[in-house]
Amino acid sequence: MSVSRGGFSSRIGFIMAAAGSAVGLGNIWGFPTQTASNGGAAFVLVYLVLAFCLAYPAFMAELLIGRYGQANAVSSLEKMSRSLWQKKFAFFVGFGGIVCAALILSFYGILAGWMMSYAVEPVLTFVGLSDAAQWVISQSLWRNLGFTALFMILTVFIIRHGVENGIEKWSKRLMPMLIGLLILLIIYVVTLDGAAEGLNAYLNPDFSRVFEPDLLISALGQAFFSLSLGTSVMIIYGSYISKKENLITLGAQVTLIDVSIAFLAGLLIIPAMYVAQAQGVAIFAEDGSLINGSSLVFTVLPSLFESMGNIGSFVAFAFFLLMSIAALTSSISMLEGPVSYVVERHDIPREKATTLIGIGIFLLSMVIVLNIETMLDFVAIAATQYGQPIIAMLCCVFVGWIWHRNDVLMELKQGNDSAEHSIFWKIWPWYTKFVCPTAIGVVFIHSLNLF
Repeated sequence: MSVSRGGFSSRIGFIMAAAGSAVGLGNIWGFPTQTASNGGAAFVLVYLVLAFCLAYPAFMAELLIGRYGQANAVSSLEKMSRSLWQKKFAFFVGFGGIVCAALILSFYGILAGWMMSYAVEPVLTFVGLSDAAQWVISQSLWRNLGFTALFMILTVFIIRHGVENGIEKWSKRLMPMLIGLLILLIIYVVTLDGAAEGLNAYLNPDFSRVFEPDLLISALGQAFFSLSLGTSVMIIYGSYISKKENLITLGAQVTLIDVSIAFLAGLLIIPAMYVAQAQGVAIFAEDGSLINGSSLVFTVLPSLFESMGNIGSFVAFAFFLLMSIAALTSSISMLEGPVSYVVERHDIPREKATTLIGIGIFLLSMVIVLNIETMLDFVAIAATQYGQPIIAMLCCVFVGWIWHRNDVLMELKQGNDSAEHSIFWKIWPWYTKFVCPTAIGVVFIHSLNLF
């Protein structure tokens, strides 16, 4: 690995950074509500199985591409190519992932800004600035632009400092804070009236639903997309891993942390929703399903916190601080993809490249904010439902069909001499070649509502 590129200085540094990338806003509010709406513990079981049987193999494909190439996503894929058409294909896949990451960050920064504004609100209320507190949680142009800019400045600040002093250093600080806040909030919420009913809805299994098509597809999508696949992030993170590390073990550890935090998020969100119901807040939509998405985070839970009295302000601050941290650990990984490409392919200093790209993505965020009613959902759907699955599927195709099997094995054996004789090696190549592209294709088709 080139010294100028930098790299993760420790195993725990990579694990915290990769887990931070995987654990984002979707994990915190998406997984719990999907669980409650799809058979409770039955969904959790299916999710866990698919996370290790599908998401983990695809995750390993991207890590291997990165560590083998020791470069940005485009250059790493091109190093695996042996012909002109393969190199063109490599550029399409690698650059497509970079564009996808930039698009995700452009709308993600807006949502993260909202999280930060809701974290600031109870502080302003506590010090008596009620008008300012009301302004920061109101939908207005300047509020949206201001907090989006603040979030992007934080993201740019971290990435400007590189891998070891930026991504790794802050991931090792933020991830323990995120986990600690999550556990403290769980302990508090489960002591409240109504929490027991929420725990029952979340944990009581309905195994008759395990093989329902919608449940399987939902669990498949959640398991896959929760690991930041299809955005070039894990390729670039893989390129910063030492050749001495055992990738099979590292990948499994990140996957385990990701699904564990998603599970913990469920232990917080679902009981909190039923506590809100006990306080008179509506948590079910007109069709009988649990309220999810932005309505849950910005309507149901704030109503719950408000009903708690003085303690509610502290709980609200802790919750939205948790959400802001989750957003930041993901955003730094999404910015690193485009930055690494510009730094290495165009020989631009990291500080300058980070600032310019950060400004460019913020300008795109501004366009979205100015047309928020139509563009926010459009960009989100284009990046996550179209871009991510296509790019991730093509990465699996690259590893399974283009990269020579012996070269894959040689890369795996660096840091793990016995990889050739492991169960992983006997199963994983075929999974990557056949199962992963097929399963991802099924998720993609389902997202288009074609069946």
